[in-house]
Amino acid sequence: MFTGIITDIGTVVKVVKKDNGCQLVIITAFDLSKTALGASIACNGACMTVTGKGSALELSDSTLSAMSDFRADKDDVPYYWFSVDVSDASLICTTLGVWNEGARINLEGALCLGDELGGHLVTGHVDGVGEVKSIVNVGDNYVIEFTAPDDLQHFIAQKGSVTVDGVSLTVNQITDSGFIVNLVPHTLEHTTLSLLQSCSKVNLEIDLIARYTARLLQKVV
Repeated sequence: MFTGIITDIGTVVKVVKKDNGCQLVIITAFDLSKTALGASIACNGACMTVTGKGSALELSDSTLSAMSDFRADKDDVPYYWFSVDVSDASLICTTLGVWNEGARINLEGALCLGDELGGHLVTGHVDGVGEVKSIVNVGDNYVIEFTAPDDLQHFIAQKGSVTVDGVSLTVNQITDSGFIVNLVPHTLEHTTLSLLQSCSKVNLEIDLIARYTARLLQKVV
């Protein structure tokens, strides 16, 4: 379980293709010293299991070269790496299948009991892939319109919550094909949403309450 509050922007430094998916190696400044193997980390909103981890200093120069702006001693911040195995099903249902070395991704560690719930309850189970329809600068903010798959549209409500690439956002307006959000400077600075362009693909997760409410209504009917 997650909250949609991003703790770091990581970088994919290695992609290993496999018969039934791929393995990703990701660098992060998030302290992984207490993260156990088998723990969950949301990668652009997709819950992934940590299969390996260590200090970024252990990685080869050729691997680190995938991150052009990376230096292990940058600002004296210790960097870590972790690996995840991604199944074919996840590659098909999310944007992970198009990630290459150098891709920047939003990261969030799993929620612990007692943690502040600053966003909303997020499962890390991506419901579908949306697309950026338009981006408008309004002062220091970005107003972004996203399209959403038809089967998700009725789960998204004005002033409700939606997760976009792992980021908890408030829906400002519903459109015929999706929704509109307003991104403030803090969100733009601390997530990858500032890198979005027209036609960029994003992972979407609908609100957990909306999902179960719809299921209960089906049972009642």
